[in-house]
Amino acid sequence: PDTKQWYQRRVRELESYEGARKVLNAARQKIPTDRQIWINAARLEEANGNTEMVHKIVERAVTSLKANMVEINREQWLKDAEECDRADSPITCQAIVRTVISLGVEAEDRKHTWMEDADSFIANKAFNSARAVYAYTLTVFPLKKSIWMRAAFFEKNHGSIEQYETLLQKAVTHCPKAEVLWLMRAKSKWLAGNVPEARSILNDAFGANPNSEEIWIAAITLESKNNEHERARKLLQKARETAGTARVWMKSARLEWCLDNLPGALATIATGVTKFPEFPKFYMMKGQIEIQMGKLDAARTTFDLGIKRCPNSIPLWVLFANTEVGEGNITKARSILEKARVRNPLNDELWVHAIRLEVKAGNDNVAQALLARALQSCPKSGRLWSEGIFMAPRPARKTKSVDALKNCDNDAHVVLSVAKLFWLERKNKKAREWFVKAVKLDPDHGDTWAAYYKFTLAHGTEQELQILVDKCVQADPKHGERWCKLRKAIENWRSDGNVELMLKTCAKQLPELR
Repeated sequence: PDTKQWYQRRVRELESYEGARKVLNAARQKIPTDRQIWINAARLEEANGNTEMVHKIVERAVTSLKANMVEINREQWLKDAEECDRADSPITCQAIVRTVISLGVEAEDRKHTWMEDADSFIANKAFNSARAVYAYTLTVFPLKKSIWMRAAFFEKNHGSIEQYETLLQKAVTHCPKAEVLWLMRAKSKWLAGNVPEARSILNDAFGANPNSEEIWIAAITLESKNNEHERARKLLQKARETAGTARVWMKSARLEWCLDNLPGALATIATGVTKFPEFPKFYMMKGQIEIQMGKLDAARTTFDLGIKRCPNSIPLWVLFANTEVGEGNITKARSILEKARVRNPLNDELWVHAIRLEVKAGNDNVAQALLARALQSCPKSGRLWSEGIFMAPRPARKTKSVDALKNCDNDAHVVLSVAKLFWLERKNKKAREWFVKAVKLDPDHGDTWAAYYKFTLAHGTEQELQILVDKCVQADPKHGERWCKLRKAIENWRSDGNVELMLKTCAKQLPELR
């Protein structure tokens, strides 16, 4: 130990690169069994720009230590890599990872073990170490789409745009049939404002994946979002002739609806329905367009036909019921929801809407009875337990929330409701902790982000607010009752991709807690 302390002190004291090398070489001869001397030698070369020497030194270290009967402990070396990462020696860190990552790992366990290594490094914020794991793993499994995906999400979350795009470029070269990788690459270019490059990438994607629905939709979205409506129309026409899926026909109708060509939208839907009579979105769109045109009876007929052909489409049942609620026909809406539950008895969303209908009608006792029945049918539904918390009188809400957590502890709806309870009680520190937990549990739920934003707007700093917005943009949520309604509203079609605007708008529309 005294000798080790001596050489470490000497290396720190010496300013000369050559002098430091001499000390380390002498130390290696004195203590041939100490890996730290080798690691310091590698770091010294890295610090002095001799990066090509770093990997050689680490490899020699392992060979020499084995020759001196030293056991190479893989876990310990990976911890050394992590320490080098923190000490701003990324080349040494990556060299260690590449050298020891395969030690003692069976061939069939490599992928699983290495992904666990990467996750561990990410959790400890050792990002260069994680990057080295992904880089090495991809040399062994270059055709594994799942690994490219994980590496891409890693770079998106922890790397630069350049690193993210470079990795995706390599990914589509090795996995040209992986549509999602092409789409991620094109979207990155589009978000950076480089529409011609995004268009070129999608064109290459078509070459590798002819007639891919996802790539057709992405190309159409790119043109429509950039006001190239004629380009989008031509692409849609071609897509209908080649891919010809229900989704392509639906997108065709939606574009005409967005451009206020209602007759054109209805004509497209009419053709789509003949080809795909059990596609529920056709009936939803047609009914909404007819309502917009003032043809309420026609819309009712459309919805009625839709639920007969698509009895398991919950959004269609809910839209039909909400249309009647909007017209003040509570009895008709109740009847629709009852029929829906007969066809779909274990669907918690239908129970939630039935309960809310009774609350809206002032039938609180009926609502409570419905909630009790709903929880018997769906005892693990976080949505129902969450609804029940705020239906309870204020003094009983804490007890309700405890029951909810016991029944569905890690449900984002329940966790969000608990966060709101703390907010109501002005326990802001606890509220923030539960909001954070809620968005971690389900980062794809836009309503949760909106509630968290509204809370932070009232009780946070500008910096906290910006961090929250950045995280939400990164998560790019696609679900949530209010969030989806806002995203899919025809008047918002141009701002659909603007997550920050959606977040702020959704937060404004949230009702006040009471």
